[in-house]
Amino acid sequence: MRLTMTECKTVTKASSARYRRARKQEKSRMLDEFTQDTGYNRVYAARVLRGHGQRVEVRPGVIVEGSVRAKRPRTRDRQYGPDVVKALTKVWKVMDYVCGKRLAAVLPEVVARLVQCGELKVSRAVRDKLMGISASTIDRLLAPERKKHTLKGRGRTKPGTLLKHQIPVRTFSQWSDAQPGFVEMDLVAHDGGSNQGEYCQTLDATDVATGWSEQIAVPTKAQCWVFDAIQEMRERLPFALLGIDSDNGAEFINHQLADYCTGEKLTFTRSRAGRKNDNCFVEQKNWSIVRRFAGYGRFDTPEACEALNDLYRVLHDYINFFMPSMKLKEKTRNGARVTKRYDKAQTPYQRVRAAPQVSSAVKRRLRRRYATLNPAALKRQIDELQQRLGRLTRRRRAIPAGPPKPAANHPWRRSAAKRKVG
Repeated sequence: MRLTMTECKTVTKASSARYRRARKQEKSRMLDEFTQDTGYNRVYAARVLRGHGQRVEVRPGVIVEGSVRAKRPRTRDRQYGPDVVKALTKVWKVMDYVCGKRLAAVLPEVVARLVQCGELKVSRAVRDKLMGISASTIDRLLAPERKKHTLKGRGRTKPGTLLKHQIPVRTFSQWSDAQPGFVEMDLVAHDGGSNQGEYCQTLDATDVATGWSEQIAVPTKAQCWVFDAIQEMRERLPFALLGIDSDNGAEFINHQLADYCTGEKLTFTRSRAGRKNDNCFVEQKNWSIVRRFAGYGRFDTPEACEALNDLYRVLHDYINFFMPSMKLKEKTRNGARVTKRYDKAQTPYQRVRAAPQVSSAVKRRLRRRYATLNPAALKRQIDELQQRLGRLTRRRRAIPAGPPKPAANHPWRRSAAKRKVG
């Protein structure tokens, strides 16, 4: 049985002096015992026993004592100075505080874009360092700033039994061959923590192949509002809509949407009940877009619905053209260990440009649109619209813990008191 780390240090301290005084054959025998007890490599064990506790006079009056816990001080100069960290922090805030892996993938393009728009003024040396910085270095440099910028909603979906068994089920694993045009959609409730009354909903739609997202706010989750929002979403998409995949809510599972998909030759599928992973692409956007930018407040007025749509119109360009995301390529399980592998982070715009199914005319139109956009200006507009939205947020209403208790003079209380006395 091998020794613990504390026991290894105790044995090292007791054996090091005797090891240095021993002869060659005795040293070999001590090394055999020491490596068997501690599990150390033989070469490493010999170095530890030679150096631990040995006192060396490096200069007159200065004596150094060897220790297995001693670490060599850093001698290499830092490659990324305060000017690089300052510029990196500014880009990171413009990109809405994304992680290092997502930021590193688009950093060269974003830095060039910000410099071109006059939003980032840095020297050539700083710009070159930003172009070659790695994801792990980004996370390390931004760790102190990230600590300074350090919410969960309730689902309000009611199952729709109408046509449920006539609409086929599509699971997560069946999206492997998806091409642009197949979208998952869901509704996000802006109820502020209470489902009393009516409140705004956000139709969140995400293309599975490219990650292109569209968000539209509606006054309620009534079938007519949701259907109109789906038609508007179809017009906004840069490519043709080929299929719709939704959850089992009655706002989606109805004759109107089913007949519409049949008449337009659109594939209409649904997820399994209680299996959120079947709609994992749009469920992730519910948090990263809707909740992250609109929050969890209660919006139940026409002004709030209009403010939500104003925010989503700006987010449309900001998210789809500049915000990178990673897609899961492979997931393997070895016992209790799960290993996930992701592709390189790309923006939805980059994935649309790389898709062979999208026409050249659409790609040219997107390139012209991209050339007119300034990510820093879009971020400032988003901040202003979020402040406006915050002013319209209704105060979160407390949800009653249970039915109200009867008053003291209630007939039930009086009769209960008589029974107790009797």
